Amino acid sequence: MASQQPSPEKTVGLSIGAAIRDRRRGLGLTLQGLANGSGLSVPFLSQVERNLAHPSLLSLEAIAQALDVDVDYFVGVPTPGQIVCRADEHDRIDLHSPVVYERLSGRHAERKMEALRLIVPAGLAAPTIHREGEGFWYILSGTLEMTVGRKKFVLNAGDSAHFDQRHPYSMRNTGKSDVRMIWVGTPAIFKD
Repeated sequence: MASQQPSPEKTVGLSIGAAIRDRRRGLGLTLQGLANGSGLSVPFLSQVERNLAHPSLLSLEAIAQALDVDVDYFVGVPTPGQIVCRADEHDRIDLHSPVVYERLSGRHAERKMEALRLIVPAGLAAPTIHREGEGFWYILSGTLEMTVGRKKFVLNAGDSAHFDQRHPYSMRNTGKSDVRMIWVGTPAIFKD
């Protein structure tokens, strides 16, 4: 028996509701704030976000204006440049730090995670920090000592760590060569 696929209309509705909710939350707006900005009611917007109602083109234009985006933001497919990051196109993020940060993640505005390649110089000890979201570290080469809370771990090439970054954490390159690693975390931290 063939599985039923959702109709294109329902598929678009699902992505529009989620896109509106994600954009609204990303801007720190409440449903009431979006209602005030768009001239639409809170109950209607709530139903749109939950895919229980579908906005007309005029309503979608009002929502887009209130969220400071074009209508095609909700219905357009991201361009290849927003999805694919070629080996020679990695953005270097200058944080005035001895650590080299290169963006590996896509460039679409509503990404929920960040992926970076880090190069940590030999002997560097980073201060203890904490932030919202999860973090995933994968060591490509070198030896990195990490501390999460009061627990210390030594990570070598091929090792990984995945943890809640609300716990205080730090890292230290204990080796004589650079550590090359991949860091993936939520939420995205570097906005374009």
